[in-house]
Amino acid sequence: MQYSLVIFDMDGTVLDTLKDLAAAVNAALRTSGMPEHTLEEVRQFVGNGIGKLIERAVPAGATDTEREQVFQAFTAYYKAHCTEQTAPYPGIPALLEELRASGIKTAVVSNKADYGVQALAKAFFPGLLDAAVGERPGVRRKPAPDAVQAVLQALGIAREEAVYVGDSDVDIQTARNAGIPCISVDWGYRTAAFLRENGAERIVSTAEELRACLLKK
Repeated sequence: MQYSLVIFDMDGTVLDTLKDLAAAVNAALRTSGMPEHTLEEVRQFVGNGIGKLIERAVPAGATDTEREQVFQAFTAYYKAHCTEQTAPYPGIPALLEELRASGIKTAVVSNKADYGVQALAKAFFPGLLDAAVGERPGVRRKPAPDAVQAVLQALGIAREEAVYVGDSDVDIQTARNAGIPCISVDWGYRTAAFLRENGAERIVSTAEELRACLLKK
């Protein structure tokens, strides 16, 4: 079938945000005199929202007050620098344009803080998304289906006509919880082997392969 709505994860799926996330994490850790992390270490920390990212990044035994200080420092830094080393993955902007030209709606649902989702959507995908939703008060984070369901309702799309595209186990679980199919991409922050171990049914490696799954001619 041809879908009426494609919902994308953001980090690791449509945008390579890792360098900016790592820079913000390490800048925040420096403010508290805590050890910094490599890019690959930060890669393993992301996917469950900023709170969990900071919890994983601070040293074991850090107090709630220390974690909150790092969280606030991260937020201030990331708000100011979130677009500096971030870029769309190859072929993604063109794919979004083609989906919309074909009458298919597009959206982002992410565990990234909503301020980041809105800033990045505006910077990199102006006019290419019908909805963009990040982590915000009152809405449970993925893998809860709340944000996906809110997008379906807002855009008037039945779940049978939608598909979710993401790069992590959290995305696979989110789609399952929302009752929609999932296409996993292996160009992001998790490997194809990891995705298969966590229940991925379809895995693509390029935007062209993803296009073939989404646009049935």
